Amino acid sequence: MTSAMILAAGRGERMRPLTNVTPKPLLKVGGKPLLQYHIENLAQTGIEYIVINHVHLGKLIEDYFGNGKKFGVSIHYSAEGDTPLETGGGIKLALPILRSESFIVVNADIWTDYDFNKLPRKLDGLAHLVLVANPPHHLEGDLCLSGDRIKNKTENYLTYSGIGVYKAELFSDYKQVTFPLTSILRPAIAKQRVSGEFYSGRWVDVGTPERLSLLNKELTR
Repeated sequence: MTSAMILAAGRGERMRPLTNVTPKPLLKVGGKPLLQYHIENLAQTGIEYIVINHVHLGKLIEDYFGNGKKFGVSIHYSAEGDTPLETGGGIKLALPILRSESFIVVNADIWTDYDFNKLPRKLDGLAHLVLVANPPHHLEGDLCLSGDRIKNKTENYLTYSGIGVYKAELFSDYKQVTFPLTSILRPAIAKQRVSGEFYSGRWVDVGTPERLSLLNKELTR
């Protein structure tokens, strides 16, 4: 695992009007852009090769982070044009740039103190997902965890944190161009080929102006 991808192609509809002129990954919390936290955390993990996808105001992201040299990493960009390819499609498009059999994937619009060093360097299956407790705005959860295996249908649902490790093999044979990660994850989960872990530390889905404001207050007091 020598590379990582940060998913930054969302339009940030729920963040309007803030995202009318600023892409969501560049919105600041604690004095710096959300995206910068992930870049710095990945660099501390020893990941030096990072791919960032984008759609909405993506040129601003490229202008801000450039080639990544000032952050101690090498940043490459996967521009998706005017129409987002969703999470799965965005990763599939970037596979030739990622140049790795397995890689870390992080959603740009989360904030966490999760230590990426805890992620497995070798996968027992096709993916490894970090799950968290369901936040108030997503009480239904996404997936379940039984031991170290992700399950599709049981009780005690948890929320996917937006942090995971994936094998390129998971995407390579999928024929669709635009698709969510769940389209390929759920069949792999059914075959017990997706491992997972529960993280109980600090994690925030920074999806609305209200949650952005609350996080800013927390980080600056």
